[in-house]
Amino acid sequence: MAAFSYATATGPLGAEGPYWDALLDGHLKLPRCRGCGAWHWPAVWRCGECGSWDHEWVERALTGTVFSHTRTHHAFAGTEAFDRPFTTVLVSLTEVPIRLIGVLEGSEEGLRIGAEVEGRIDRTRFGTHDIPALRWRLVA
Repeated sequence: MAAFSYATATGPLGAEGPYWDALLDGHLKLPRCRGCGAWHWPAVWRCGECGSWDHEWVERALTGTVFSHTRTHHAFAGTEAFDRPFTTVLVSLTEVPIRLIGVLEGSEEGLRIGAEVEGRIDRTRFGTHDIPALRWRLVA
């Protein structure tokens, strides 16, 4: 299996490059403006709140609540590695006003809007690369 390299796969790193690099290292890092403290996702080069170009990438916990979810019963590009059906969840993170998407692992029992989840960083196959991916599990 070829190791995923964000720079190799996509060309020059975009504003979100540090996000992918952190996931590859097993951590979730998100951008916060050093000028005003605003969190940004998707990542931006310049803060829309204060105009600063200076951001720091801060490690955050993979915990949150389900904002939305959907169950997929058919295959499409990039999902070949998943058993079907699979459930995708959009999670509102606990520590920051950011939402991230990933696949639900384990039982769907108790799945509802507002349900607490914990996440982990995994890899999934996309074409010839293993890329970082978020996996979420309901908190009992």
